[in-house]
Amino acid sequence: MDREKIVLAEILRPRGNRGEVLARSQTDVPGRLEQLKSAQAALIDGSNVPIEITAAWPHKDDWVLKFAGVDSIDDAERFRGADLWVFQAERGCLPDGGLFQSDLVGCSVLNRASGDFLGIVTGWQQYGGSLLMEVVVNGRDVLIPFGKALCDVNLSERTIRVDVPEGLLEI
Repeated sequence: MDREKIVLAEILRPRGNRGEVLARSQTDVPGRLEQLKSAQAALIDGSNVPIEITAAWPHKDDWVLKFAGVDSIDDAERFRGADLWVFQAERGCLPDGGLFQSDLVGCSVLNRASGDFLGIVTGWQQYGGSLLMEVVVNGRDVLIPFGKALCDVNLSERTIRVDVPEGLLEI
């Protein structure tokens, strides 16, 4: 994973007949997509394309984005499956005490009670409930709940100390 590139949205598909795309937000920064004027699109062929965003608005649980010069369904099809990203220096600001999930990827996860190393954070999942860390534990993927009551984060040490729910690692 390139830690200098911050993915703000996943482009799902074209939407409408004027070249808009439907996108799923990946940003933790409130208002970020509405304020975004330029970014890069990482296309599924591996290339990166600079884009100018002329409009953004919420649509159900996703976003509709309009790019300059993209004016038809065929033009928008090029962006299907792309990631919309910016460089880390352009990622925006969180409220005090906020953490970027991307900063926690690669952190060591330690058992808060014993201090034992459990694994490394590789990603995130959320299904409407608690945010879940994807952690590789003894060679297998485990989802561990993430929250202030369960976890202590030390970014300078790149560690997350967790209270592991009983039986979770045996599943």
